[in-house]
Amino acid sequence: MSSTSVTQPLECPDSVVTITDDIGAVRRHRARRVSRRTIIDLTVAAILSVMVFIALFPYLYMLETSLKSNREFLGNAVTPTWPPHFGNFVTAWGDVAPYILTSLVVAAVTTLGCIALGSVSGYVLSRFRFPGRNLFFGLIALLLMVPNVASLIPLFVLMKNLGLLNTYPDLIIPQLAAETVFAVVLMKTYIDQLPEELFDAAKVDGASAGRTYWSITLPLARPIIGTVALFSVIGVWSDYFWPELTIVTNSLRTVPVGVQFFQGELTTAYGPLFAGYLIASAPLLILFVVLARNFLAGIQGGLAVDR
Repeated sequence: MSSTSVTQPLECPDSVVTITDDIGAVRRHRARRVSRRTIIDLTVAAILSVMVFIALFPYLYMLETSLKSNREFLGNAVTPTWPPHFGNFVTAWGDVAPYILTSLVVAAVTTLGCIALGSVSGYVLSRFRFPGRNLFFGLIALLLMVPNVASLIPLFVLMKNLGLLNTYPDLIIPQLAAETVFAVVLMKTYIDQLPEELFDAAKVDGASAGRTYWSITLPLARPIIGTVALFSVIGVWSDYFWPELTIVTNSLRTVPVGVQFFQGELTTAYGPLFAGYLIASAPLLILFVVLARNFLAGIQGGLAVDR
């Protein structure tokens, strides 16, 4: 007698089905969330890339044009050409080098004087209490709202009466006065944020005001000093109108004025002209790379951390 076995299908409990559905829902939710996050990240990256390209486009165009001859530039001013003319940089350097030296001297003296005057004045206005302190600081800050063109004629008359036109002091003194105002405001505001306990501890240890300034304030103010230095150099390097107005000796001309001599009355050497612009921009780029950490820390009101 044979026996026949019948296999009964296993029935899944409702709880197992529910758990499986929940796991699938979670996975679909995660996939949608990752997909949305990826789309947002790609969108932000694309927008930032476009902004970076727009910011760098003038420099890329300068680099491309600096490698062209006049005939190539007049025939095709947009796209690169072949072969590149690296001789434009040799020509530009021979003409721009004296102007760069003058700008370096003016920028170095102005920056050092600005840091010295701005840090001392900011320290005094921040740490000392005397009648009229807030009034003095308010008047100094008020000078930031006076446009440079408003003081152009009085400054020219003053320099003429002092016999300083067409000299190095003629280039340094106006820049030093203008940049020191900005430096005092930045330094005073930054020193106000330094911990009071540091100065109290120095006073308990018997440190004088000068010692406190030199050993505590200056080391902690390195970020804002870097910011002041960078803005001072940029102000000197980009000033065109004042040197053009008051300087007639070619050896005293600064970079913004000197590079204009590539433009003649009848013709313009476009390749050396743009090569000169690139060479003139190189010191600012190097300075920013060196002071970038301190500059960002100074803008954020923090301390630069060595990494």
